[in-house]
Parts: sequence; structure tokens; C-alpha cells
Amino acid sequence: MAKKKEVTVEDKLRALYDLQLIDSRIDEIKNVSGELPLEVEDLEDEIAGLNTRLSNFAEDISNLETEISNKKLLIEESKSLAKKYDEQQKKVRNNREFDSLTKEIEYQDLEIQLAEKRINEYLVKIEQKNEIINATKEKLEKQETHLKHKKAELNDILKETEKDQKMLDKKSIEFSKSIDEHLLSAYKRIRKKVKNGLAVVSIERGASGGSFFTIPPQVQVEIGNRKKITIDEYSGRILVDSVLAAEEKTKIDKLFS
Repeated sequence: MAKKKEVTVEDKLRALYDLQLIDSRIDEIKNVSGELPLEVEDLEDEIAGLNTRLSNFAEDISNLETEISNKKLLIEESKSLAKKYDEQQKKVRNNREFDSLTKEIEYQDLEIQLAEKRINEYLVKIEQKNEIINATKEKLEKQETHLKHKKAELNDILKETEKDQKMLDKKSIEFSKSIDEHLLSAYKRIRKKVKNGLAVVSIERGASGGSFFTIPPQVQVEIGNRKKITIDEYSGRILVDSVLAAEEKTKIDKLFS
């Protein structure tokens, strides 16, 4: 049975740096689209809100029109009753009955006046709401056109980068599998915390590529020996020597050339 190859610290560092190079390429592709995805999302939310507003106003107008119809029916009913009481007045036998019918007629007249007043109020409200609806529709049309252009712009970018994105995502998963779970978790945790997602950086001219603070010569030697994983005390990034970084960069560049 073949003996399983021991994974050295250097192997781990190379795998980590390879993963960093691939993930950085993925980050670059995502950065190409910039704020467009967020702009598209914001526009979609705004358009949804405008459509909800239009729907609410349409419902308000429908309710007001129903109220107007009800008031018109009430007016017709009051007119009919007033006419009925007027006919009855002609047949009364005493003043008490006449006065009672007169009060009923006056009450129906007041009902008609009140209903007509309410109808006018509802018509004013409908007019006001229609003005808001027209302004909202105008804004909605403008934002929908804006969204269409933004989506087209984003789709063009995504089409250009889709092939590279898929290939890089696949390689990122492959390289992740070659790193033990504990180390991979640390790498992902650092990537979330640091600027530009750089969790693994090389030493350049005696300084960390992440913080630009000078690394003591003794620590530089230890990093160059590749016997242990060293964390930059200032930035919290994993450090690799420049020779290893150059070698892995050449390897990854060839992989995707």
C-alpha cells in the first residue's frame, strides 16, 4: 500500500496563496460591475413601491366612486320621499299633520344638500388623487426606462465575464478542497475582515503587502523557511515570502492563459 504523502507547511502556504490569487481574480470580475447590481436592486424596489402606491390610490378612487354612487341613490330616495310627502300634504285634514309632513320634507331636503356636499368633497379628493397618480405614473415610466438601461448594462458585463467567472468559481472550489478545514475557515474569516479581501500577502521589500509595516529580519527568515504559518501582527493577514508568491503567480497565470 502506497504511503500517503505528508502535507507540509509549504504545501499549505502554496495552496492558500493559489486560492488567494484565484479569489482575487473573482473579486476583480465582481468589481467590474461596480455598484450596478445594487443600483438595479434599488430601482426594482422603488418601482415595486410606486406600483403599490398606484394600486392603493386606484383602490381609494374606487371606494370614493362607490360612495358617490351611494350618495346619488340616497338623493334619489330623498327626492322620492319629499315628493311623496308633498302629495300627502295636499290631502291632510289638520295643521298638525301638515306641519309634520313639512318637517319630513325639510329633513329630506337637508339629506339631499348633505349628500351633494359629500359628493363634491369626494370629487375633489378624486381629482387630487388623479393628479398624484399621473405624477406617480410619470415617475414610474422614467424609473422603468432607467432600470431597463441599467439591466442591459449589467447584463452586458455579466455576459463578458460569465465564462471566466464560472471557471474561476470551479477552480476556487477545487483549491479549497486541498486545504484543511481549520485553515480554510481562518482564511475565509480573514478575507471578510481585511481590505480588498486579501487574506494571504507576500513580503515585498521587507514589508507586509497588507499593512506595509516592516517585518523584522528574523521573522522574514522564518517566513522564507516555510516551516510555520506566520500572521502579520498589524493586519492579521497570512504572510508568504516573495519567491513563493512569484512562483505561484506564474503557475496560476499559466493555468488561466
